[in-house]
Amino acid sequence: MFRRRERGFTLIELLIVIAIILIIASVAIPNLRRVRMMTYEMAAIRTLHTLNTGQIQYFSRFQRFASSLTELGPSAGGAAISAESADLISEDLATGIKSGYIFTMVGTPSGYTINADPQVFDVTGSRSFYTDHTNIIREHAGNEQASENDPEIK
Repeated sequence: MFRRRERGFTLIELLIVIAIILIIASVAIPNLRRVRMMTYEMAAIRTLHTLNTGQIQYFSRFQRFASSLTELGPSAGGAAISAESADLISEDLATGIKSGYIFTMVGTPSGYTINADPQVFDVTGSRSFYTDHTNIIREHAGNEQASENDPEIK
């Protein structure tokens, strides 16, 4: 007459657990996205420091600044170090794309400029960065490129 209750969870209990998990996920996912974007931005800043250091080393070795990222990068096929391939930065950075940012460098007779822009704005970064032979890194919040007129990162 009386049925014994079987072991296990009822449908209501399972739906409540799923609802709780969805609520927690809806709070955690935006924070995770923001932290990930900040990580990309910090990696871009560290990469700009690396490029500035590479330019200083390049200048001390060849008495001029490199005019492109490939000049700072490794040589193809393991050739000897030269002004065309000084082997001061990694091969992936010499291509201009690293950690969610696109790096562009322009050499001038008196120095150089480097811009770092997010590959996908508001996904890999919400700020762009600029540096030059003064080694000061500047930031611009927004979808435009940073320039020498933007504020310095402190």
